[in-house]
Amino acid sequence: MGTEVESSTYSRSERTRYRERLESSLQELKAYLADHEFAPAGRIGLELELNLVDGQSQPAPLNREVLAAIDNPAFQTELGRYNIELNHPSLTIRGRGLTELEESLKAELDRADERAVRAGAHLYAVGILPTISGEDLAGEGWISEGNRYTALNAAILEARGEDILIDITGPEHLSYYARDIAPESTCTSMQLHLEVGREQFGPVWNAAQAIAGPQVALAANSPLFLGSRLWAETRIPVFQQSTDTRGPELARQGVRPRVWFGERWIDGIEDLFEENITFFPALLPELSSAGSSTAAGAPRLAELLLHNGTVYRWNRPIYDPGKDEKTDDGGTSPALAASPANLRVENRLLPAGPTVVDMVANAAFFFGLVKYLVETEENPWERMSFAVARTNFYECARQGLNASVYWPGYGDLPVTELLDRHLLPAARHGLELLEVEDEVAERYLSVLTGRTRTGQNGATWMTRSLARFEESGLDRGRALARLVDTYGGHMRDGEPVHTWALP
Repeated sequence: MGTEVESSTYSRSERTRYRERLESSLQELKAYLADHEFAPAGRIGLELELNLVDGQSQPAPLNREVLAAIDNPAFQTELGRYNIELNHPSLTIRGRGLTELEESLKAELDRADERAVRAGAHLYAVGILPTISGEDLAGEGWISEGNRYTALNAAILEARGEDILIDITGPEHLSYYARDIAPESTCTSMQLHLEVGREQFGPVWNAAQAIAGPQVALAANSPLFLGSRLWAETRIPVFQQSTDTRGPELARQGVRPRVWFGERWIDGIEDLFEENITFFPALLPELSSAGSSTAAGAPRLAELLLHNGTVYRWNRPIYDPGKDEKTDDGGTSPALAASPANLRVENRLLPAGPTVVDMVANAAFFFGLVKYLVETEENPWERMSFAVARTNFYECARQGLNASVYWPGYGDLPVTELLDRHLLPAARHGLELLEVEDEVAERYLSVLTGRTRTGQNGATWMTRSLARFEESGLDRGRALARLVDTYGGHMRDGEPVHTWALP
């Protein structure tokens, strides 16, 4: 939800007009999808949310100062003052594209971290910072500057009508009432973008949903929240519960949550936008005054896209109308040109971290496996119910690499066995179909194989290390600080997480 908004309250007439625009925008999108071409498929992109951490391994609410020190428009604010986000330029995966992504991402983060230190903070790529506490989420000092953040916070609280209960049971149990959506700001992710053609959007989205469980098990890196050991990927329930606009009664009635896995396989992108309008009231009914179309003729659909940004699917549909740019053709006034419209699947379920090579390996798995499933017509979504895919997802978020899942042709089995025997080899085949160089594919797939065979991803390393620190006599608070400090050292060294020694 990166679009700025001007208002934080809206009249009944504004809400009525916004609803009307959503309905007309959906019809406009359907018509455009039927009659127009889009940018060629194949480019990939990445957004990375980062924590700011001070010298005592505690969250540092300094994003304004850090961004000023970094002085790079690729880095932007996020919801919490102790977060920032890097928007990496898109690139092609063909050839050595993944290596170029790793090298570029590392260079950007190293440069930014060096400058951030001058402002009093290190950059950490970790799903949830283990040392964040309830005190950090209290009051108003946690939220970043920007009307869109305060407006979103107010809209969710108004829709819910009461404090937000975070209630999660794992190895330990946490029950915590939040007065606002501050817990959402603790969840930092790596979001992958895959550009797809109109005809392939449905199969690609279905494939991404089908593999969501094994994907999160492989990459889990958020086992702690407010000092408690919870799920392997605790971001999943924290994010869902902290933005839940439903009171308990609506939840029991089956009203859909804003953070939503979905409920069915789809035919095309229009299905998802139609669900958005059907099931989710507008949180920020801001009416746009921008022109109706780009210079290339693509409809802007500003209201539809803003609404889409407040429905938090784990695989989100993206319609991008392209951007107008002024060009100087030698005439008396600059002309307008526009990049072509494109369609993307935004994969949002991965945590940040632990290292750059781990994150690029996670990206290689997603892009390669989706390509394989779509191109080879294995089509697990035609041989597996959607409910099973959803069950796999939540089981893997809870148990990580210890989860068991169902997969067509294999039945019920440990997720590590499914990954090792089928999904990682399939991802390798998919990278071949994407024309990724063999040695590049081998580099990243070997990182993932290392995780499955050692049973160590970020989540297991953190929980095992925390236990070691507590066994040495440290209380939970000091053990968490030591954990963050040790994690930071490994993260900056850059070796993949499955090779990290326990303290």
